[in-house]
Amino acid sequence: MAKKSLIQREKKRQKLEQKYHLIRRSSKKKIRSKVSPLSEKKKMQEKLQSLPRNSAPTRLHRRCFLTGRPRANYRDFGLSGHILREMVYACLLPGATRSSW
Repeated sequence: MAKKSLIQREKKRQKLEQKYHLIRRSSKKKIRSKVSPLSEKKKMQEKLQSLPRNSAPTRLHRRCFLTGRPRANYRDFGLSGHILREMVYACLLPGATRSSW
């Protein structure tokens, strides 16, 4: 089980990312446009840099739905590898076959 403080920190980052998503997207769009002058691009870059760091989507990290483990997550299930394996062995996932090695 991951520390609860780390899980809460990740949830806070998700909220910040949703809050500033439209502002970040519009400012990036204006920076990339070829029509806008350099002074406007510079202002948009300053606006983009003034946003909180934790609102950037690259700071988000997927976590296991049950344990909060940050590594070895399957996108389809939202679970980490060892939890997924335990669920398959307990026959909780229909259609999944067990492997032994």
